[in-house]
Amino acid sequence: MALLVGMLCPATGAVLITHRRLLQANLISHAVVPGIVLALSIGVDPSLGGVLSGLVGAFVSERLTSKRNRDNEAVINTVLAGTLGLGVLLIPLLEIRVDLESILFGDLLAVGSNDLIRTLFSAIVLLLFLKTSYQKLVFLGLDPEGAIASGLKVPSLRLGLGFVTALVVVSSMAAVGVVLVIGLLSAPAIFGLSQAPSLHLAMLRSAGYGVIFSFVGFLLAITFNLSPGPLIGVLCLLSLLFSKES
Repeated sequence: MALLVGMLCPATGAVLITHRRLLQANLISHAVVPGIVLALSIGVDPSLGGVLSGLVGAFVSERLTSKRNRDNEAVINTVLAGTLGLGVLLIPLLEIRVDLESILFGDLLAVGSNDLIRTLFSAIVLLLFLKTSYQKLVFLGLDPEGAIASGLKVPSLRLGLGFVTALVVVSSMAAVGVVLVIGLLSAPAIFGLSQAPSLHLAMLRSAGYGVIFSFVGFLLAITFNLSPGPLIGVLCLLSLLFSKES
């Protein structure tokens, strides 16, 4: 599970960074919490609730930022905080028992077969999305204005990317949690994108770095009896602090 998430998150992160959508991904990672809580309260698969909730959060953010072009980051961060707060408030309001710490920070040692299947499914969806939309993603990432002018269905493409991101976030929840997943989406992708001649090579390199972070983090967690998710997040930070580019 650690290795699979280590590949999946950075590969997705490489696409998000080239599209300048990483802040949106951070929003989605927090917006999944209300959906997970609601799904648990009615006995539905929490993954389904999380994905739908993440997409709703992204949609609300898109609508609000389109009205306030100069305040995009402020709007996204406000929606991020509001959706996370709503998820936390729903737990006592609905009177359900939820391990909020596992949702936020993950618990790799409690991963089951369903979590692994969910992550494999997300990986398959990502591959299918890339197979059908790779050239469009490259075009939109390199020249957003040109892509819009050429008639490319940018909103649909971004919605598809948002859906894939929500799937990746929810499936990675068991490993690193919805808060720390942004570290795996970001740090390995930064190294993978450095001087990469193409998007697909950048994704492969990012996945490679992600595997290293996840593998080392998991081994250190076992060795020193620490929580794997937070430790992987710390390794992502240390990799930036001690990199040659820093």
